[in-house]
Amino acid sequence: MKGPMEHLVFPMTDKAALDLDRVGPKAGNLAALGRVGLPIPDGFCISASAYRVQLASLGLDLTPRRGTDDAEVMAARKQAIAIRLGLLSKPIVPEILDPLLEAWRAMLERTNGAPTVVRSSSLVEDRFGSSFAGQFESYLGLDNEADFLTAVRACWAALWSPRILRYMMNHDASPADTAMGVLVQPLVAARASGGGLSRTADGEMLLSATWGLGSAIAQGEVVPDRYALSEGGTLLSSEAGRKNHSVGCQHHHKGGEGTQVLSGDVVWELCLDDVQAVELGGYLKKAEELMGMPVEIEWSMDDAGFKLLQSRPLHMEPAQVPDEIWLSHPKLNGQPAGVGWGTGRACVVNCECELSRVGPGDILVTKVAGPALSRILTRVAGVVAELGGSTSHLASLARERGIPMVLGVRNATQRIPDGKHTAVDGVAGIVRWMA
Repeated sequence: MKGPMEHLVFPMTDKAALDLDRVGPKAGNLAALGRVGLPIPDGFCISASAYRVQLASLGLDLTPRRGTDDAEVMAARKQAIAIRLGLLSKPIVPEILDPLLEAWRAMLERTNGAPTVVRSSSLVEDRFGSSFAGQFESYLGLDNEADFLTAVRACWAALWSPRILRYMMNHDASPADTAMGVLVQPLVAARASGGGLSRTADGEMLLSATWGLGSAIAQGEVVPDRYALSEGGTLLSSEAGRKNHSVGCQHHHKGGEGTQVLSGDVVWELCLDDVQAVELGGYLKKAEELMGMPVEIEWSMDDAGFKLLQSRPLHMEPAQVPDEIWLSHPKLNGQPAGVGWGTGRACVVNCECELSRVGPGDILVTKVAGPALSRILTRVAGVVAELGGSTSHLASLARERGIPMVLGVRNATQRIPDGKHTAVDGVAGIVRWMA
């Protein structure tokens, strides 16, 4: 519970926002970037203590449920359903609601009524070995009080979702062992967005970019532009992606996320020029220096310039030299997730309903590397997808779990034969199969 003088809601510029155990690493790491002068959006934090106050107000059993026997699993599921429903349905207590609405209205006044973003900042996510990338909730483009408050409650409830409960029980833990902070910001009117890796196996920095908001990259829906920079920040190469749609786009849909189909030259046009890529590379390098380790970032760019949205530890592994037998077989190139070398039977899947075909040790070959695949990552030897890039949420989860993945592989589901013995090099970004 909170101390007698502890604030439950405070701005990103407050020193309290730097306390990862108070606001969660997502919010705390971002506040740290702003503290050293890197560009971040306006915003404020709802502390994990606020979550605990709201949770206590439900009057439910909060005993941590651990273990994997049937009785304990059933008890944990029933507890999670009750708590999730309580967090979603019960009004926010006045102790939290009053300062929350005051902070939100002040932010709207400062940003001329820009739509609101509400993002989870769990105490367990964005830590080394525990990124939970894309597993919690973010809500974009909220423009009224009711939706804003609902989004806050939904972020709290996400800690008790089935996928988080399953993950924690597999690690002998419970959502009752931790808490949820929340980050509230104005939506960036993004002309372009993307991610960045401060270190690759080749010792370079890597940036990705697409038009509009970054969710198209995070969800693995496009092949983003790819920019390689030297460790010192010199631009080495720029490779245009295949960006056939944008989310939000540069027109900044007032009502939230809006998808716009793209065609013609803009699909292949680079989102960043050389000067912008070098500038963003400089921010990426400073983020790495601040955290004292390789990092992965998310960013957006509006008419005023870049805004960093997230910074988390980056998991990388050294490249593995493939067995010589593979070098004579057909290959396809794509964007590497950054870890591992794996071999297995290719299982070509064209729809999520076919995921049950994927067996232990298979190489999953699919079109979209979206969050739905996270539930089968633990049983595959590798993943190949036609869309997606090195900074997608699924790529982050693959790095964390040491699973080789190559994304943005054109026509992979048509060219890689189902059932063929296949090798995935998640560092070099190469897929080969036995002819």
